[in-house]
Amino acid sequence: MARTLSERDQEILRKMAPEICDPLCPGSGHEFFSILPPVSNHFSVSDEDFLARIRRLSPGELEYLAGLVLDGSESVSCVRPEHIVLFAEQVAETLSPELGERIIRIYASEGSCQ
Repeated sequence: MARTLSERDQEILRKMAPEICDPLCPGSGHEFFSILPPVSNHFSVSDEDFLARIRRLSPGELEYLAGLVLDGSESVSCVRPEHIVLFAEQVAETLSPELGERIIRIYASEGSCQ
């Protein structure tokens, strides 16, 4: 689902990818509509790098981002499969295993990136 990123969303995106100097997605020329897909596809250079970026988030920020995934505001269909697993594992470890499992189920049900 396309959305306009709130100020909080933009702060989290900048925290995860401080090298952002342009809010436009290089692939589309449009502003980013989500947080996780650009971090996964445009800024992370490895699985370890993606995990390090997730670990920059406070528990409250991680909970907020997980909540966006759960309510469908944050698209995860374009996140690399290995990165969604790392995100879900971090959510499970930091917040709750059930929440991590729900994120994996949402990812599996969304289908591939369009």
